[in-house]
Amino acid sequence: MKSQSKQPGTQPGTLEKPDGQPSPNSAPNALRTVAPAISNSKSSTARSLVLGFAFLISATAAATVGTTLALIAPLPGALAPAEGQRLLGDLWKSGFQYQVARPVNILVMGIDRVPDAPDGSEQVFAGRSDTMLLLRIDPTDNTVNLLSIPRDTQVEVPGIGTTKANQANASGGPSLAREAVSTALNGIQIDRYVRVSTNAFRELVDLLGGIDVYVPEQMTYTDNTQKLKIDLSPGWQTLNGNKAEQFARFRQDSYGDIGRVQRQQALIKALRSKLSNPLMLPRVPGLISVMQKYIDTNLSVEEMLALVNFGLKLDKNDFKMVLLPGRFSEPGEFLSSYWILDPQGRDRVMHEYFKVSAVELTSEPGTDLSSTNLRIAVQNASGQPEAAGQFIQYLNSLGYENAYPIQDWADQQSKTQIIVQKGDLQAAKLLRGALRFGSVEAASTGDLDSDLTIRVGNDWLKQQAAKSTK
Repeated sequence: MKSQSKQPGTQPGTLEKPDGQPSPNSAPNALRTVAPAISNSKSSTARSLVLGFAFLISATAAATVGTTLALIAPLPGALAPAEGQRLLGDLWKSGFQYQVARPVNILVMGIDRVPDAPDGSEQVFAGRSDTMLLLRIDPTDNTVNLLSIPRDTQVEVPGIGTTKANQANASGGPSLAREAVSTALNGIQIDRYVRVSTNAFRELVDLLGGIDVYVPEQMTYTDNTQKLKIDLSPGWQTLNGNKAEQFARFRQDSYGDIGRVQRQQALIKALRSKLSNPLMLPRVPGLISVMQKYIDTNLSVEEMLALVNFGLKLDKNDFKMVLLPGRFSEPGEFLSSYWILDPQGRDRVMHEYFKVSAVELTSEPGTDLSSTNLRIAVQNASGQPEAAGQFIQYLNSLGYENAYPIQDWADQQSKTQIIVQKGDLQAAKLLRGALRFGSVEAASTGDLDSDLTIRVGNDWLKQQAAKSTK
């Protein structure tokens, strides 16, 4: 792993910019040294470590990224496996001594393969960003919010002009990428970056023994330039590294690059599930050792440890994902095809997920939450053919008149999900209150044209059956 060293004179614990200068809102106590936590038992300590590492690996691991090992690698530069074992043992005994003291925004980029780039060289990170994520870690409410930025998002890149977001890193490295993303997202401060070679994802999944993923349809595609051949059958599968990369990079459906983003979010959930297993703890040193060569970051050692410590206290319900709201460009609208961000949707997401103040917003946050304006996609996952139509009628009776059916979800679910497709958590919670059942899923894995997608589960059938017997 390549970690940028601090510049002389930088105060310990200060979150400085990538060029080594303090950020405008940095505070001397951005990281605090605290007394080591004492665990009641070895097993509870082990579980806490696993959960912390699980957060840090999966929080920024989307699609071609095996990223968060960048956040947990305990030393800059190469680390021998034996040394990694020793250091992790020290951490186990003494606890983590650093804490995140203020919200931190981290830009995570999965970098396309650069032909003929030697392994371990800077050239490995000089390609376009196949994946872009903005991660907010907020100790004030113990939450992690993750914004997926489609690679084809139209942005203004200084010195280049209008282009796709994925071009910024190839043209000017992480500093230019950070500037382009910040400008597109209402000038939000980006404190740190993490760049990961696409090779990392395959090895990460293999080291974990594979991950369980639901493949919704047959996926077949060949890309000779990227040496990528995709051939996946539908249904639940345990994917190895190669197959998981195929799932992540497939883009031959009607959603194109946005479909990839949705699958990236599905992989994040699968990684989080895998890494929450305490049996994964013995594999962590091996993960660190293998992943270091694939990662470039300007996080300091202390900051990495602070992030690990933060992960120990994270509840799975405090992790939210959202897609940058927008639309596909029309044929002939531009010389290239773009994802055109929706200014109002962007402002809502930046306000609700990244706490950008009202002064910084370019328009009023929020959307019309009235039931007549919400577009609600209804997807049947109950196995009962009539369920979607009946559910739409029920929504209409509640005043939600703009509901429509989409293709059934083949994997039957016991519980109904309300998927926050465009990041409008307030609207989702209001709908959940009206329904009085189901759970809110903070992810953008539903129908692209919807504000909310409801995946109808068996709990709806049971509720209807109970009503009919009264």
